[in-house]
Amino acid sequence: MHKWFVGVALFSLAGCSQFATQSESPVLPQGVTFVEQLKADPTADTPVIPYQKYRLANGLTVILHEDHSDPLVHVDVTYHVGSAREELGKSGFAHFFEHMMFQGSENVGDQEHFRLITEAGGTLNGTTNRDRTNYFETVPANQLEKILWLESDRMGFLLGAVSQRKFEIQRSTVKNERAQRYENRPYGLVYEQIGEALFPRTHPYSWQTIGYVEDLDRVDVNDLKAFFLRWYGPNNATLTIGGDIDAAQTLEWVNQYFGSIPRGPEVAKPSKQPVTLDQNRFMTLEDNIQQPMLLMAWPTSYNGAEDEASLDLLSRVIGGGKNSLLYQDLVKTGEVVDAGAFHDCAELACTFYVYAIGQSGDKGNLNTLRGKVTGILKGLEQRGVNTKELNEIKGTVEASAIFGLQSVSGKVSQLAAYETFYDDPSYLKTELGKLRAVTTDSMEQAYMRYLKGHPSVTLSVVPKGRPELQAAVPNYEPAPRIIPEHKKMSEAELQKQMRIAKDDFDRTVMPQPSSPVEAVMPSLYRFELANGIKVLGTEFRETPTVELQLVVPAGRRFEPAGKDGLARLTASMMEEASQKSTAEALSSRLDTLGSTIGFTAGQYGTVISVTSLTKNLPQTLAILEERLFHPAFNADDFARVKQQALEGIIYEHQQPSWLAAQATREVLYGGTTFSRPPEGTKASLEAITLGDVKAFYSRYYTPNGADIAVVGDIDQAQLTPQLGFLASWQGQPAPVYQTPALPERNSQTVWLVDKPGAPQTVVRLVRQGLPYDATGELYQTQLANFNLAGNFNSRINLNLREDKGFTYGAGGYQSGGKEVGLSVFYAQVRADASLASVKEFLAEMQRIATEGVTDKEMDFMRLAVGQKDALNYETPGKKAQLLGQILTYSLPDNFVETRNDIAASISKAEINELAAKWFNPDDYQIIVVGDAKTLQPQLKTLGRPVKRLTPAL
Repeated sequence: MHKWFVGVALFSLAGCSQFATQSESPVLPQGVTFVEQLKADPTADTPVIPYQKYRLANGLTVILHEDHSDPLVHVDVTYHVGSAREELGKSGFAHFFEHMMFQGSENVGDQEHFRLITEAGGTLNGTTNRDRTNYFETVPANQLEKILWLESDRMGFLLGAVSQRKFEIQRSTVKNERAQRYENRPYGLVYEQIGEALFPRTHPYSWQTIGYVEDLDRVDVNDLKAFFLRWYGPNNATLTIGGDIDAAQTLEWVNQYFGSIPRGPEVAKPSKQPVTLDQNRFMTLEDNIQQPMLLMAWPTSYNGAEDEASLDLLSRVIGGGKNSLLYQDLVKTGEVVDAGAFHDCAELACTFYVYAIGQSGDKGNLNTLRGKVTGILKGLEQRGVNTKELNEIKGTVEASAIFGLQSVSGKVSQLAAYETFYDDPSYLKTELGKLRAVTTDSMEQAYMRYLKGHPSVTLSVVPKGRPELQAAVPNYEPAPRIIPEHKKMSEAELQKQMRIAKDDFDRTVMPQPSSPVEAVMPSLYRFELANGIKVLGTEFRETPTVELQLVVPAGRRFEPAGKDGLARLTASMMEEASQKSTAEALSSRLDTLGSTIGFTAGQYGTVISVTSLTKNLPQTLAILEERLFHPAFNADDFARVKQQALEGIIYEHQQPSWLAAQATREVLYGGTTFSRPPEGTKASLEAITLGDVKAFYSRYYTPNGADIAVVGDIDQAQLTPQLGFLASWQGQPAPVYQTPALPERNSQTVWLVDKPGAPQTVVRLVRQGLPYDATGELYQTQLANFNLAGNFNSRINLNLREDKGFTYGAGGYQSGGKEVGLSVFYAQVRADASLASVKEFLAEMQRIATEGVTDKEMDFMRLAVGQKDALNYETPGKKAQLLGQILTYSLPDNFVETRNDIAASISKAEINELAAKWFNPDDYQIIVVGDAKTLQPQLKTLGRPVKRLTPAL
C-alpha cells in the first residue's frame, strides 16, 4: 500500500489542484520552460502536494515544493532505470551502478560525496528497485547550492572518475550485500525463487534487483560505463527539491549546474508486461530455518491499473490486521506463527501474495496449511466483503494521508515517483480518488478476476533435510537462464557514445554555503497530573495530529529471575481483549478512527504509544483507558500469545545478528539482568504463567514513576482535561532497582559462536562502557569515535568496505543506559576475510588510541555534528524522541545547546585522551559468529584464547 503525502500548508484534508497557466509563471532563466503549477485550494476535500514543474532544454524535469516550516531542504534525483532495464545476462547492473555513483566524479574526489554531506550536517543515500533508481539528500537549507553542484557533477561528469579499482571494490561490496541481505538470513532467497517461477526468463522481473553473482563476475568496467551512457541522461531524470527554498534562486542554480549536461539517448516508457500462468506451479526451497513457510503468488495487473486499488484493499481484508481472514482463522487459532497478504505492485506487473509461517517441528506441515489457506480464500466467495470492513480500511487510508504531511522528504519522494511513473506529480488526487471509489463489489470482482480458480505459484520453504513438510511435490523448475555471449565493449566504441558538457563557469570550484541556518528548539510546556505523572509537551501545528507516549515503569529489569520475556509478554497481552471488548472490536474502532495504540516493553519501562487525528483524540483516549485499565487477560489469548513468543524466539535466534548481540550481552554482563535476551529464552517463556502476567501488570503498570510526552496540534489547556482519566489513576509505588555488580574481563578473549556453513562472519569488538550522559564523558567519547567508526567516511568503514571490499558496512558506537553502557565495533564480513577483518579492527583501534586524530578530522567532526540540529526536530516523531530523552534522563531543556558547545570547543588533546582511554583494542573482547570449523584454527593465530560460546536460547 502506498503512503500519501500532502502539502504542509494544508491543516486538514482540504486542498485540490489549481493549475497555473503559462501567463502566471515566474520570469525564468534562459533554457528553462514552465510546465505547470499546482496550488492548494482550502475549499476542496482532496489532498495534494503543491508544486511547480519546469523542464530544462536538455529534458531534465524539475519539480519544486516550498515548505518553510523548518530550515532544511530535501533533494531527490530519480532516474527512470531499475533492474527492469537490464539486459539478459547482466542482472544487478542498476543496483551496482547506484554504488558507483558514490565513488566520486571528475570534480568531486573519492568518498567526498559522503564526506561533504556529512560535514554539512546532512544525510544521504540511494536506492534501486525494479523500475527506478534514486539518490537523495536532506541538508540544512543553506547547503542547497552545494548539493546541486554534487548531483550535477555525477550526472554529467562521472565517467572520467570511474576506474577499474573502484569497479572491483564496489563489485565486492555488492557481493557482500547480497550475502548479508539474502544468503545469510532466514528466508532470504524466497523472492528470487518466486520471481523465477512467476515470470518467464525473458521478463525483467524474473531476476531480483541485487542480481546474480555470476553476472557481476562476467562484466567489466566498460559495460558499466555503457549502462550509464544509455540511461543516465538528464532527459531520463526528475530532479525534485522541497523545503525551505527560494524558487527563483533555486531555478537559477539548477539551470547553471544541470543545464549544460547534454541530453542522453531517448528513453521510451516501458510497455506493461503482466503475466498469466497456465497451471499451478510448486517449488521447494530448503533453508537454514526451523519454521516452514508457505508463500503463494498470483499474477495480477500493473501499477496504475483501474483495479489496483481494489486489489490493495482486498489484501487487507484477507491478511492485514487482527480482523483479517488469515489472522482470525490461522493466527488467532494458534495454527501458525504468522500469516498475511499483500499486493506488490510495480510498473510492469503486479503480484498478489499470501503467506503463512508454520510452527516449528512437525506442526508446520505445509500441505495441510495450504489446504487451510485455499479454504479460507474459497470461503471469501460465500462470505464476501462487507461495508464495515471497507470503511475501517478507508479510515486508515484517510488518516495516512494526513500523517503524510509531516515529512518534507516523504512529500518530495512522492512527487518524484508520480512524475517518473505517471508524468503527473499531482497523481495523488487520482490515486486517492481510486481508493475512495473502491466498493465491496469491486473488491469481489478483483478476487474473481485474479484469484478464484486462477493458477498460482506455491513456494514451500522447509528446514534442510525436511522435504516431507512441503506443500506439494515440486512440479516446476525454472528454465535455464538465457545468457547471451558477452561481447566486450572497446574503448573506441565507448568513446563514440560519450557526451561532453561545456560550462561557462569553473565547475571545479565548490559552492560555499550561504549564511548559517538556525535550528530552533521546540518550545516546551510542562505540568503534573494530580497523581504526579509528569507531562512534557510541545505544539506541532503543521498537521491536525497528536502523538502521545506514556511510559510506565514496567521494564525488563524488573522481571523475576527465570522469567525473562515477562515484560514483553505482558505488553503483548495489553493489545489483546479488554474486559469490555474483544481485540477485534478494539482494532475495528481504532481503524475507523485512523488511530493506533501500541505497547512496547523496554529495559526501563513499557512505552504506550498513541497516534490520532486531533479531532479523534477523545475517542482514541477512551480506547486507551479501556485497554490500560481493563485488560481481560483471557487464558486463551495468553496461550496463543505465549506460543507466538516461543515461535518468535526460534526465528530471532537463527539470525547471525541476534547471536552476536546476545553473545555481547553475556560476555559483558554475564550473570546480571543486563545479560538476558529481551525476548526471553525457551525455558523462561515456558515458565511464565498467566498469573505472572497479572502480577507484573498489577505491580509495574503504575502512575508512580510514569511520564507522558505529547507532540501535536493541541495545547496544554486543551490537553489537560483529556488526560483526566490518567490523573485519577492510582497504583503501586514506583519500583526501585538495585544495580548488580558487573563481571570483570581482565584479559582479551575471542568468543566464537558457531553458525555452520555461514557465507559471512559477524565480527564484534566489545567492552563495558559508561552509563548515559547527555553532555559528559560518554557524549565526548562519541565525538572521539566519530572519525574512527561513527560515519560512512570513518577510518574503519573506509578500510573494510571501500579499500578492502570485506564488508557491506562497518562501524562502531558507544551507548549507555541508566546504569551501564557499552562500546561496540562491528561488521559482517566475507567468511574468507574473517581473520583479516579482525586484524584490521585491532590495527585501526590501536592507531587512533596511540596517534589520535588529525586536525582535518577534528574540523570534519565539528562541522558535521554542529550542523545536524537543523534536521533534528522536523517531525513529531523526532520531537517526541527529544522529549522522551529529557523525561527519561531528567535532562535540562537546553542540553542540545550544551552538546553543540562541547562539540565546538572540545580540544584535539581531549579527543586524543578519550581515544587512548576508550579505544585501546586490548580492553575489548572479540566476538565472532560464523562457521566455527573453519574459523577456529584461523582465530587461534591471533595469540588470544579462543572460547566457544553458545548464547542462551
